Amino acid sequence: MHSSAIFLIEFGAIILGLGLLGRLAGRLQFSPIPLYLLAGLAFGEGGLLPLGASEEFVAIGAEIGVVLLLLMLGLEYTASDLVSNLKTQYPAGLVDMLLNAVPGAILALLLGWGPVAAVVLAGVTWISSSGVIAKVLNDLGRLGNRETPVILSILVLEDLAMAVYLPIVTALLAGVGLAAGSVTLAIALGAAGLVLFVAVRYGRVISRFVSSEDAEKLLLVVLGLTLLVAGIAQQLQVSAAVGAFLVGIALSGEAAEGAHNLLAPLRDLFAAVFFVFFGLHTDPQSIPPVILPAFVLAVVTALTKIATGWWAARRAGISGKGRWRAGGTLVARGEFSIVIAGLAVTAGIEPQLGPLATSYVLILVILGPLTARYTEPVALRLTRKKSSADGIATPVGTMPVPASAMAPALETLEPVEDGKTERS
Repeated sequence: MHSSAIFLIEFGAIILGLGLLGRLAGRLQFSPIPLYLLAGLAFGEGGLLPLGASEEFVAIGAEIGVVLLLLMLGLEYTASDLVSNLKTQYPAGLVDMLLNAVPGAILALLLGWGPVAAVVLAGVTWISSSGVIAKVLNDLGRLGNRETPVILSILVLEDLAMAVYLPIVTALLAGVGLAAGSVTLAIALGAAGLVLFVAVRYGRVISRFVSSEDAEKLLLVVLGLTLLVAGIAQQLQVSAAVGAFLVGIALSGEAAEGAHNLLAPLRDLFAAVFFVFFGLHTDPQSIPPVILPAFVLAVVTALTKIATGWWAARRAGISGKGRWRAGGTLVARGEFSIVIAGLAVTAGIEPQLGPLATSYVLILVILGPLTARYTEPVALRLTRKKSSADGIATPVGTMPVPASAMAPALETLEPVEDGKTERS
């Protein structure tokens, strides 16, 4: 059969399968991400029916998916929001690094892999998946929640930290000298700073340039600008995701609203392709030998991420529910972790590091949507049980408080994102 026909059959089957899995997840009121990943495992290396002709196109689609996820996340916020959040949340970024990078480094040292592998595995466990989290926030309808800017700030700090971390890791793996590594690092930092400066300082000019009443022209200009900036950022050793996110925050007003409406279907399509691609490149046979240390590391760092989000949200004055939601949302690891592990595998630093990192990410990218959804209700239920066990529960004979007596207190309450109220 002609190769183009095989490509159409394979890619058409992928898209149709994703649509059916999405429907199933919707009926179960569940994020479709784990189902997309399992589908990738079934049809990837060592799976039931490996794909051939469409694999290269799926790889390109996966890169576009991450770019669009971060662009759409950036469209939700302005440049001033970003700067203010970064100024107020940088301590949370430091806590995030300490709590989540250290467990990976410790495990690598305990396994006898050496200091370079320890630095690599620390990065794998440190960085949350911006792509997965952006998808989860959208699926759960939490983009407008009070805790979302805190989550976003941590993700942006992690992505910007990658501009420093990746050149360092690359230099360590290549064994280059201090001078060459310093030049690479300086270029990466300069590029990230330049893109951020342009987004903050000239955001209105960019929005006027992009804005158009013609939907077709607006779509082409925004999509082309995003891919161009993302590609240039990646070429300069800065994450393509960071470049796409900054394009999103640079757009405001009618341009941002119009772009959001036009790009939402494209984001959903290519984001689904990204998660399938992740599963396609995971060989199921490489998982069993490293599943135990990967599972232990996943449990530990899931708890440390929840603690990170809870602490950051508490510091920002978010209510108890929002703190648990922030912590649970940050658990997922994904694209950055795989990129970091891939560098080490290419350099031949440690044969087992690749399978362990893949297993670890696969566990957390499946667990992440679950913790995002269920951390809050589980934590609240446990705290209620603890309060009851400590004797804090309301006595049986306590009289109900009249509504008139509660009126002054109710005046101090304000609505929040989930339709309930909390004290301001």
